[in-house]
Amino acid sequence: MKMIGWTNDTQREASSMAFMSFFGRLLFVSVFILSAWQEFNEFGVDGGSAAKTFVRKLPVFSKHFTTHTGFQIPEIEIKTLVAGAIALKGIGSLLFIFDSTVGALLLILHQLIATPILYDFYNYDPEKKEFARLFAKFTENLALLGGLMFFVGMKTSTARRLVKKKKAKAL
Repeated sequence: MKMIGWTNDTQREASSMAFMSFFGRLLFVSVFILSAWQEFNEFGVDGGSAAKTFVRKLPVFSKHFTTHTGFQIPEIEIKTLVAGAIALKGIGSLLFIFDSTVGALLLILHQLIATPILYDFYNYDPEKKEFARLFAKFTENLALLGGLMFFVGMKTSTARRLVKKKKAKAL
């Protein structure tokens, strides 16, 4: 009789953990979903406010990148860049909510591309107010990137452990 109670408690705890994990992922990607939704609604014929920001910041980033690495960023239409960002955030978020590593990888790709372009604190004097604002947003995005990388790492290590356990049982 006690064994049945223990199993029910274990099942209840597992379902509670599954719900908490799902809800946590939902809260985490709410930043990406809301941003993608806003950019989608503003997109219009000119790409919206996101395109205006990229038009201003991409050439500066491109010049800075080329100066420090020697590689030139290929010419890209801003409207296409914004549409790609919306797609990465939207699709990546939906997949991530349902525990997909691919979704996390799409969001990581978005963060790696957009963060250094949009939050270019390195182009401002540290004494300026704009520097502090951009640096704060840059570090927030690094934290999101870190969380996504942690998720991918945990999923990968868990999958490896499961494979090792199956091999050990087979022997």
